Amino acid sequence: MAAAAIGVAVALAACSGGRGDTSTDSKAHSNKGALVGVAMPTKVDQRWIRDGAAVKQNLEKDGYKVDLEYANNDIPTQVQQINTMITKGAKVLILASINGGSLSDQLDAAAKSGIKVIAYDRLLTGDKNVDYYVSFDNYKVGVYQANSLLTGLGVLDADGKKTGKKGPFNIEVFAGSPDDNNATFFYNGGMDTLKPYIEDGTLVVKSGQTDFKQVAIQGWDPARAKARMQNLIAKSYSDGSSVQGVLSPYDGLSDGILSALQGAGYGSAGKALPIITGQDAEVASVKQIIAGTQYSTIYKDTRELAREAATMSDQLLKGQKPKVNDTKSYDNKVKVVPAYLFQPVVVTKDNYKKVLVDSGYYTDADLQ
Repeated sequence: MAAAAIGVAVALAACSGGRGDTSTDSKAHSNKGALVGVAMPTKVDQRWIRDGAAVKQNLEKDGYKVDLEYANNDIPTQVQQINTMITKGAKVLILASINGGSLSDQLDAAAKSGIKVIAYDRLLTGDKNVDYYVSFDNYKVGVYQANSLLTGLGVLDADGKKTGKKGPFNIEVFAGSPDDNNATFFYNGGMDTLKPYIEDGTLVVKSGQTDFKQVAIQGWDPARAKARMQNLIAKSYSDGSSVQGVLSPYDGLSDGILSALQGAGYGSAGKALPIITGQDAEVASVKQIIAGTQYSTIYKDTRELAREAATMSDQLLKGQKPKVNDTKSYDNKVKVVPAYLFQPVVVTKDNYKKVLVDSGYYTDADLQ
C-alpha cells in the first residue's frame, strides 16, 4: 500500500511545476515583483514552519516579494495579519487558516481589491471568494491511517489483504479539531474503513465513543488528547482489559495519547503499548516510530505542497489559469473550490528511511 502511494506521489511530483494554461495577458507585466501574502497558523507545529519557509523560498525564486506571517493559533491575530497584507497591496493571498470559517470579511475585502486567494491545506469555508485549494487527498489520509491500524493489529497484512485474524481488538478513536475542515475528511476516511470491522466484532470500541463530536480534539491540542485518553483508560479499562489500538489523526495528538498510556503503565511490566497512528511525520514522532512506541504516521511532502502554491500564484499573477485535479470534493458550503491534491504516504519503521531520509526530507542526523 505504502509503495503504491509513493509511486503516485512521485508521479504527481514529477508534473507539479509549470502546469496550467500558458496564455498570458497584461497582468504578466503589471505583476512583476508583486507582493504575495502568506498566512500560516502557528509555529508550535514543526510542519507549519517548514511550509511557510518553503512557500516563501519558492515565491522569491519566482521573483515575488513575500509577507509571511504566523498567528500563534490566535484568530484575531490572523485576521489582523491578513488585513495588513491587503492594505499593503498583496496581489495573491496564500492562507492556511486557524479556523476555516473565520475569514469571510477578509476574503470579501480581497475580492473587492482583485486579490486571488489560495486556501493552503485547510479549506476556507462559508465564502465564495476562495479561488483555489492546494492540499493532500485528506479522505485518503484517513483511509491510510485506518489501514495502518489494521495492519499493525495483524488484521491486514503488509499488502492490505485480510489475514483472517478476528480479534476482538479493543480500540479507541480520536479526531481533529471541529473548526478544521480537514478533520472531518480524516475522520470519515478512517471510520468508513474501520466500520465493517467494528460491525463484525473484529474491533471493539470499549468506550462506545465513535461519533465525531465525541472524539474530536479542539485545537488539535495534545494536552486535551492526553486528558481524554486518561479518562478513557479510567472509565472503560478499569476491568483489567487493555487498549490495543488507537486511531489518531495527527502526531501531536499521538504524543499526548502515548503519554497518557505510558502514565497508566503501558509499555512496561509486560503491558504492551497499543498500535497508534499519526500524521505529518514530525521528527519526534518518527523517532517514536523508530523506537517502536508509535506504529505509523502519514507523510505529506509539504515541499510539493509549497511548490504548488507558489506555482499557482505565479500562474495567477501572469494571467494564466492554474491546473487542478479535483473539482468535486471540496464544497466549502458556498461553492466547490477547485483543488490540486497530492497523495499521502504511510510511514512505518519498515520504510521510514526510504521515504523520509532517501528523499532528502530529513537526514539521518535529524532522527537520532
